[in-house]
Amino acid sequence: MIQLKKVTKRFDGPKGKVTALDEISIDMPSGELLAISGPSGCGKTTLLLAASGMLRPDSGDVRLMDGYRPYDLSPEQRSRMRADLIGFVFQQFHLIPYLTVKENIIAPSLSLSNQNPEQRARELIARFGLQERDDHLPSQLSTGERQRTALARALFNQPKIIFADEPTGNLDDENAEIVLNHLRDYTAEGGSVLLVTHNAKAADYATRTLKMKNGRLM
Repeated sequence: MIQLKKVTKRFDGPKGKVTALDEISIDMPSGELLAISGPSGCGKTTLLLAASGMLRPDSGDVRLMDGYRPYDLSPEQRSRMRADLIGFVFQQFHLIPYLTVKENIIAPSLSLSNQNPEQRARELIARFGLQERDDHLPSQLSTGERQRTALARALFNQPKIIFADEPTGNLDDENAEIVLNHLRDYTAEGGSVLLVTHNAKAADYATRTLKMKNGRLM
């Protein structure tokens, strides 16, 4: 489902080049919840962005689902691939502030020909326990409700892979457990999740955990 071979990424720093990813190689099959754990600044988010087709590495090979090479595609084709096949969940939620819960969940349908977005949104609103919040704006939601809305949005187009960047970073233990359980359920239904986190408890929900330090997998 995800294959990285010797992926390297460097950035310019005040004292020269900084290596964020140092020849990272990963083979991730479908149906796996793979957790990448490590301290802040170790390269986890850079790894997620490179693997998802959002940040071109300096060297190495990235392949998704049956050999897709995202960086061989044009920017427009890469955007379409992400819309068709990938869902994203972030620590800061990235909800559109002037849209309601239901409208935020439906937003991904604008890029695809989803024939019944209202029905799909209702299914997800019920699944995530947001029935009493569907017409609320993000500013009117609790932190846990915002993250559940973001996760429902990520699942709207029934993606093959979810990339999750510290999805429990702003949540209390109870809401973190809700989010992690939903991600585990998604993999049980055949999806795949690449989760980067510094939350040690997240490893309990993963099928496999890899530890990262200074741009390398330990």
